[in-house]
Amino acid sequence: MGDRTLTTLEGHGQAAPQPVTDEAQDRARQGLLRRIRTPRRPRFWFEILLIAVSYWTYSLIRNAVPEQKAEALGNADWLWRLENHLGIAAEDSVNHAVNSVTWLIVGMNYYYATLHFVVTLGVLVWLYRSHPGRYAAARLALFSTTAVALLGYYFFPLAPPRLMTGGDFVDTVVVHQTWGSMASGDLKHMSNQYAAMPSMHIGWSLWCGLTIFALARVPWVRMLGLLYPAATLVVIVATANHFWLDAVGGMVCLTFGFTMARLWYGALPYTLPRRVAPVTLRVGHTRIDHAP
Repeated sequence: MGDRTLTTLEGHGQAAPQPVTDEAQDRARQGLLRRIRTPRRPRFWFEILLIAVSYWTYSLIRNAVPEQKAEALGNADWLWRLENHLGIAAEDSVNHAVNSVTWLIVGMNYYYATLHFVVTLGVLVWLYRSHPGRYAAARLALFSTTAVALLGYYFFPLAPPRLMTGGDFVDTVVVHQTWGSMASGDLKHMSNQYAAMPSMHIGWSLWCGLTIFALARVPWVRMLGLLYPAATLVVIVATANHFWLDAVGGMVCLTFGFTMARLWYGALPYTLPRRVAPVTLRVGHTRIDHAP
């Protein structure tokens, strides 16, 4: 609440409001925008509801994108040729090598199915509890990353390597009869199979890894933060769910997400104060300090 000043007219017993100038209106608008853009203490139930609704909306839109099979397969062939031209087309070799070690590939199937939910939510909870001043900006980066990925799913339908026509890839979930992908086996009808570009496994894991590396204090925990997206990259390729360039797409989306947070809050999430600064309210000549 800004300062409120009442001017008493001489000879009158009550205050009369003064005309509001354009300059005063501009200051009021700037003050409102500044308050909106100032990090506030997150509210637990609101955050739970926001995350649940946002993920539901993301899944709904992602799965509502038409499964353009012919175009998706054509794009996969084109991307595979591009990777061969660039000399990075090693996904089939990784897929077959890891598939030959049953316990390893089964573990990767479960990794692929679960950790992008578990770790991402875990990092959000950690931010909420330990870094409330940075939480909103980091959350905005994550949500913006996820939102822009939907454009990729719509404008560039892409089949994963395991679904390529005539490809030499192994669908590890089907072969080993494990539960590792919503787009394989009995669960394939619950998810859009041709939404492989960009990889949000990479986008989310890299967001988690950078957050942990930037904010954790224990050295080995910071190293785990860096290893997590690296391990995720190996997993998405070994299970034949993504190409290398899908991971690049996820990185581009994350760059967009951090850019949005930087523009809105005026700083990258990790450079903001750890704790939320008290807000000073002024009522007349009285100051009231409280945490939002």
